Amino acid sequence: MIKDITIGQYIPGDTAVHNLDPRIKIIITFVFITLLFLVGNYFSYLYIIAFMGLAIGLSKISLKFIAKGLKPLIVIIVLTVILNAFMTQGEVIYRIWGLSITKEGLYQAGFMGLRLIFLITGASLLTLTTSPIALTDGIEKLLNPLKRIGVPAHELAMMMTIALRFIPTLLEETDKIMKAQMARGADFETGNLINRARAMVPLLVPLFISAFRRADELALAMEARCYRGGEKRTRMKQLKLEFRDYSAMMIIAVFCFLVIWSR
Repeated sequence: MIKDITIGQYIPGDTAVHNLDPRIKIIITFVFITLLFLVGNYFSYLYIIAFMGLAIGLSKISLKFIAKGLKPLIVIIVLTVILNAFMTQGEVIYRIWGLSITKEGLYQAGFMGLRLIFLITGASLLTLTTSPIALTDGIEKLLNPLKRIGVPAHELAMMMTIALRFIPTLLEETDKIMKAQMARGADFETGNLINRARAMVPLLVPLFISAFRRADELALAMEARCYRGGEKRTRMKQLKLEFRDYSAMMIIAVFCFLVIWSR
């Protein structure tokens, strides 16, 4: 289950999506997430599906690999669907254990379930097709105007990128600790949900120790290379918008129009 988390991972490639300017990809991702909350009916999801299909097809990332990233969050998705189905008032179609499932609740449950799935998929696609260095440069460039009011753009971009980059590393470390404890007789797979959660508690101490150790090693490595933040920093590759970036912006603009129009 832990190995199925794809957010934070990067898959190198030479595709139309990989070669987009990171600033454009970040903007498109935020616009896409915003539009997910503006979708007003199921018909609008046809445009969402078409856009995601186009993005995944151009990125040449396996649909099976993207679907695998949803497995660790399936409990949250199912819980959201159940809560919406039972807690939304309306025309009752079925009663169970004193709770009512309504027609409006089922409509809302499916609506929220699809929204979560596309939200996770869109965020995963950004990190899967953008290297940590490119992501840092893109975030920093977008935050540069805020420097005028004292916002440390470079440091914020670096922190966000390091946090994303270390998600797969910490998950891999967690998996190693779990296997080591299972070899010593620990049981993480039997019992109910509460018992499984309690079994995970002994993982926290070694995981925190490992995280602090990696953070210390990273700090020493950056200091050994005379890292001084964004002060007078140059880049080997300068970000420059090209025709494909403007084309991507046109596509997202048409997509926005269609989603808003379909409301």
